[in-house]
Amino acid sequence: MYFTVEEEHLMYIFDTSSRNTLITGIREALPDFEEAELCEIAENTLRKLESMGDLDFAALDLTVDSGEWEVDS
Repeated sequence: MYFTVEEEHLMYIFDTSSRNTLITGIREALPDFEEAELCEIAENTLRKLESMGDLDFAALDLTVDSGEWEVDS
C-alpha cells in the first residue's frame, strides 16, 4: 500500500505513534477541514490506514526530513 505525498504530509501533522492514534486524530480533525480537497485527502488516508494492519503501519517511514520543510527567506 502506498500513500500519496499529500496523504503523507497530512499524516505528519498528527501523532503517528500508532495506527489507531493517527486514525483517531485525523477522524477528530475532519469536521474542521473546510476545503473539499483536504477532506478527500483525509478520507482516502483514513481508508488506507483502516485497511492496513499494525505491522504494515509500523513499517512505514513517517519521519519528516527537515530539509523538506525549509522556507526560503
